[in-house]
Amino acid sequence: MITKYTCQNGVRIVLEPIPTVRSVAIGIWIKTGSRNEGPSNNGISHFLEHMFFKGTTTRTAKEIAESFDRIGGQVNAFTSKEYTCYYAKVLDNHATYALDVLGDMFFNSTFASEELKKEKNVVCEEIKMYEDTPDDIVHDLLSQAVFEKHPLGYPILGTEEVLETITTDTLKQYVYDHYTPDKVVISVAGNVTDAFIKQVEKLFGQYEGGKARPELEKPSFHANKLVRKKDTEQSHLCLGYNGYDVGHENVYSLIILNNVLGGSMSSRLFQSVREERGLAYSVYSYHTSYQDNGLVVLYGGTGANQVNELFSTIQSTLDLISREGITTKELENSKEQLKGSLMLSLESTNSRMSRNGKNELLLGRHRSLDDIVELIDKASIDSVNQCIEDVFKGPYAAALIGPQDTWNL
Repeated sequence: MITKYTCQNGVRIVLEPIPTVRSVAIGIWIKTGSRNEGPSNNGISHFLEHMFFKGTTTRTAKEIAESFDRIGGQVNAFTSKEYTCYYAKVLDNHATYALDVLGDMFFNSTFASEELKKEKNVVCEEIKMYEDTPDDIVHDLLSQAVFEKHPLGYPILGTEEVLETITTDTLKQYVYDHYTPDKVVISVAGNVTDAFIKQVEKLFGQYEGGKARPELEKPSFHANKLVRKKDTEQSHLCLGYNGYDVGHENVYSLIILNNVLGGSMSSRLFQSVREERGLAYSVYSYHTSYQDNGLVVLYGGTGANQVNELFSTIQSTLDLISREGITTKELENSKEQLKGSLMLSLESTNSRMSRNGKNELLLGRHRSLDDIVELIDKASIDSVNQCIEDVFKGPYAAALIGPQDTWNL
């Protein structure tokens, strides 16, 4: 049973007690990410995530790390396009202590200039490391193709040029403007009781932030084709189609469609591209949902001399599923795969904390496991075929990274 509580300042707390485990996962979720940035501060959300670990008024960066190491806990953070999360997983008897350290990081980080300089170099190295993984950066190139100058097309890591302009003052101002109570959710899952809400409220229920931010601009889908020459052994191809937003009524049918298309080893893309033609080691599809739109992406990596064949094979696979739809066997197999994956993932307190945090932050509601299973079971051939009509009958965007200068996408 999930308990939800809203503090007087607007911070929301969601708690899922699990008395059968000995761990507790605590996450601070903030509804801000690279989508909330502009050209002059792109990357600040991610850089800020790093800086929260670099010392407070009472703890050094080393002491923050030692705080969790000495209790056998884990602490980390991540930034996405629409939210940022700081989280810890500890034994249940250390839950209060972990909450205190996270709160110290959240409220008392100093963003000291000497740490700022060192961490800028760390993030620059992270950007360089990312540049060395073309199978990752091709997805950013696709986002740029689809969303053009909209912030959803910005890279989460930002650029080295913008990074150099960030100061202690700009970090503090960004926190004040974007880490406002109405955009913060504290998600807790594990062996704690409802009394833990009082501890969270005491820590997070009093602070204030900046003014309410303006409504986000809804992006448009652009059928652009971008090619980036890079000295790689493989060419990396991404195709993108307009998908569903996170709250769309037919999103579970689209999840099923994606699983049939490229979400497993028995999927059509895996079978046609890898098993039948041996064109790629890595080939898959996925659906990303944002607050007001979504993106269905197909990826494959192959030798430069086989890109045309890879592209035509993907298109043939899409043409076939568009003409004939999916089969009853594929529907039922996919449903069982999804239900199995869902149930297995929720055996982890960290997974439950993440699920609850994202649901509260983006949807403001929580479905039980039985409710989700029912929605999956309700999906039909007709509802999945409607997804095919909505997604693959429309235009597509494409991104290619490889040793070739140009290619006809």
